[in-house]
Amino acid sequence: MDVILLERVEKLGHIGDVVKVKDGFARNFLLPRKKALRANEANRKVFEANRERIESENASRRVEAEQESKTLEGVSVTLIRQASNVGQLYGSVAVRDLVDVLTADGHKVNKAQIVLDRPIKAIGVYEVRVALHPEVAVTIKVNVARSPEEAEMQAQGVDVMSAMFEREETGFTEDYDPNAEPGEIATEAPAAEDAQG
Repeated sequence: MDVILLERVEKLGHIGDVVKVKDGFARNFLLPRKKALRANEANRKVFEANRERIESENASRRVEAEQESKTLEGVSVTLIRQASNVGQLYGSVAVRDLVDVLTADGHKVNKAQIVLDRPIKAIGVYEVRVALHPEVAVTIKVNVARSPEEAEMQAQGVDVMSAMFEREETGFTEDYDPNAEPGEIATEAPAAEDAQG
């Protein structure tokens, strides 16, 4: 299906471009979200008549997005989550979690603006793209840790998981008796001597 773009769409084109897209993409995404019009003669005339207004609205939205991007530039958010000993989260960090944290910090973002390729399922520091406008995007740092202390270490560049395994924090040490026979349990040896005497 041929459509006329009403705004810049990543990997497709700019305002006013006539592009060929799959029917489902046009019907389910571009047309309902008012990002495009079907490319027929009537719509071409409507678009050309309103082109200046559409481009000026887009420019004003871009200016707003650029102002918001200045407040988001270099932002780092910390999320404290429960995780296993190997760093796997019990659950995951999704777009909704990031929106909640950013709006709590006073930033104006919505779910559609956060570009998270896949959910975050392990502790660590991640870079997440926030597309405030089709032409304005910012990268923020997301620090996922089990405790504020661990988050602080990760923020300083320490790989918490490798540091933990180097120190071998297993929490279990076995008592070693150099005089014990293989397979002998230390508590049974005195009992055997009492039986002989």
